[in-house]
Amino acid sequence: MNKKEICVVITARPSYSRIKTLLTAIKEHPNLGLTLIVSGSALIDKYGNVAEIIEKDGFKIDHKLYNILESGGQSLMAKITSLAILELSNLFLNIKPDAVITIADRYETLGTSIAAAYSNIPLIHIQGGEVTGNIDEKVRHANTKLADVHFVSTEKARNRVLKLGENPKFVFNTGCPSIDIAKDVSNSKVNMDFLEKYTGIGENFLLKKENYLVVMYHPETNKHSKSREQIEMVLNAIIELNLPTIWFWPNVDAGSDGISKGIRMYREADRLSHVRFYKNMDTQDFLLLLHNSSCLIGNSSVGIREGSFLGTPVVNVGDRQANRERGDNT
Repeated sequence: MNKKEICVVITARPSYSRIKTLLTAIKEHPNLGLTLIVSGSALIDKYGNVAEIIEKDGFKIDHKLYNILESGGQSLMAKITSLAILELSNLFLNIKPDAVITIADRYETLGTSIAAAYSNIPLIHIQGGEVTGNIDEKVRHANTKLADVHFVSTEKARNRVLKLGENPKFVFNTGCPSIDIAKDVSNSKVNMDFLEKYTGIGENFLLKKENYLVVMYHPETNKHSKSREQIEMVLNAIIELNLPTIWFWPNVDAGSDGISKGIRMYREADRLSHVRFYKNMDTQDFLLLLHNSSCLIGNSSVGIREGSFLGTPVVNVGDRQANRERGDNT
């Protein structure tokens, strides 16, 4: 029996954690072959260079596509998506996979979906049917309509995909793959020595269970002009709390420059001596850090999803995750 070649496209930092255990399952399946494409911000040092972590985890990256732009204002995301469509269309034509997998709702994933759909390659979408508070929701639903097979994370999400008109035979409620990793972490012993593996910026301080905060704050893409104002509110709250804080750099979205400039201004004014900044971490290490923190502050879906499984308290800021299903931890 010939193996079916499954092509997975990873475009950004959060996508890898959502798909890591599925990559392992495909790689180990006797009747499947894995073609792995990494593109966009997943290749850029400024955003943590996820490609290095992917390779360290034992996965072979078959193709790397450099299509990220550093600026472009409101049109930034559209330009990056258009580059992804151009490059992936050519690549799919050459490698001719049996199916393509696209993940969740980041704008770059739409490039994968369009390129696969117009190449008549079956498209598999992970985590469709969820609602959020910004452009990501539109991208997620667009991916759903372009996809042929759907693996959703909740029953409400499944019902939403069905209401969009998708065939019930090809809509499966499998849960979120990243919960596999969170389950392993929940059984791990507390050990913060792993922080020495990563290059951070700021003062080093001793982390103990529930004596520190984690911040992940990304732009609200439909309010990107207010990014500077919003990040200053978060920064002032972190200063007032005055607890050791691990802060992760924002995603490459419209408005990320405003967040970055606000953070740098406060750092240069020496107001963040209790904060250490990181670009990225291995998923297992990051979830261990989250699991043992006092609280996650920001607007990342990791707080709502993995955080709810781990029982980590979360303060969700703004509308980026508005209307999303959530647990009592948020």
